[in-house]
Amino acid sequence: MEILVAALCDAATDTVGKLSLLGAFDTINAERMPAIHPQCSIALRIIFQRIEEGAHKLKLNFVDEDGRPIMQSIDIGVEITLPEDATFISRNFIINIQQLKFAKAGLYSINIAIDGRHEGSIPLLVKLATPPV
Repeated sequence: MEILVAALCDAATDTVGKLSLLGAFDTINAERMPAIHPQCSIALRIIFQRIEEGAHKLKLNFVDEDGRPIMQSIDIGVEITLPEDATFISRNFIINIQQLKFAKAGLYSINIAIDGRHEGSIPLLVKLATPPV
C-alpha cells in the first residue's frame, strides 16, 4: 500500500473515485489561544496492490508536539477487493472535523497508521498571529 495524497484542507469530496481538495494548508494563524478552527477535512488517497486484498484498519491520531492527542483517534475499517482485471485499486478517505481546539501554539501532527504500522504524517503549525502595527 502507498499513500498518494495526505492533506489537511478546508474541504474535500469523493465523486466516483475522484478525490477533489479545496484549500490545502499546513499553518493556522490564530488570533488568541486557545484557538478553535471551525471546520477542516483530512483527505487521503491510498493505493492497494492485489497482494493486499482483505481487511485492513486505518487509524488517524491528531496529536500535539508532545504526542498528546487533541481529539479522539479515528479508526476506519477497510475491506479491499480488486476486480479481476486490476493490479491495484485506489481508495479515498475524507474525514470532516468540526470545532477543532488548539490549547497552545506549536507543531501538531496527524499520524496515519495502517494495520498498526505508521505510514505517514501530516504536519500542522499553529501560530499566534502578530497584531498589525
